[in-house]
Amino acid sequence: MEASVSFSLKSSYLTKNDTKFGRKCTGIVRASSLQLGFQRGQTVDLADLTRNRVSIKSRNPPLKISCCHKQPAGTEIHNSFDDALILKRKAQDVLPYLNERCIYLVGMMGSGKTTVGKILSEVLGYSFFDSDKLVEQAVGIPSVAQIFKEHSEAFFRDNESEVLKDLSTMHRLVVATGGGAVIRPVNWKYMKHGISVWLDVPLDALARRIAAVGTASRPLLDKESGDPYTKAFAKLTALFEQRSDAYPNADVRVCLEDMASKHGLSDVSALSPTAIAIEALLKIEIFLAEKVAVRNS
Repeated sequence: MEASVSFSLKSSYLTKNDTKFGRKCTGIVRASSLQLGFQRGQTVDLADLTRNRVSIKSRNPPLKISCCHKQPAGTEIHNSFDDALILKRKAQDVLPYLNERCIYLVGMMGSGKTTVGKILSEVLGYSFFDSDKLVEQAVGIPSVAQIFKEHSEAFFRDNESEVLKDLSTMHRLVVATGGGAVIRPVNWKYMKHGISVWLDVPLDALARRIAAVGTASRPLLDKESGDPYTKAFAKLTALFEQRSDAYPNADVRVCLEDMASKHGLSDVSALSPTAIAIEALLKIEIFLAEKVAVRNS
């Protein structure tokens, strides 16, 4: 289920003289109180949610790793019924071992973090958040592009870190992070409270996706000149070079190129979001199994 979010801004601000996160801030805003309004209409204050967490038994049953069934090359990976059934079963396998930890999806813009995140949150019974949307609500500006225009990227990143800090104190969330969230080490510190999943999508596929919908909502791309695909691919390449050392910090990597190759597909766009969500759950299961094995060795 997707939760709606409202930030209550109080008098604790980031000022131009602050040196938090190793650089000076260019504006103000501190999201001091995060409230979650669930679909039932219930409002849960961050402090109350933190105090009233449900205790989880520390002893876990043995993990069993099961892989998705294979289908002949040239056919669809799964039909819709198979997708739903496999996704549900895999979620049931993984859920007890998550121990209510949050899942943070990282990856380049256009990699499908929001789409896959909503699928994961629904099947796990978690709440879904988009960190970009939370920043927009925190600062009272309706889009990331407008935040960049009226303030600066640094201003956005400062508030992005504050949002991730608040979310790190909570449980049972799937969070789609912004593409650049990985560049600040402090953000990894917050995400390590949960499990981070990198959606690794080839740059040419990302450029095609972004060119198809336009770059107006992508402030790091919108100023580039040229046709939509060319400017998207050029900028994505430059951004990935800056972030390529950061993404592997994720606990889990879901490589769409490997998935496509395994199923005999020439284009990662043929992979359904549900199939990607299944792969993410499988990789999370393997990651947790390895942690259990190390702990018990």
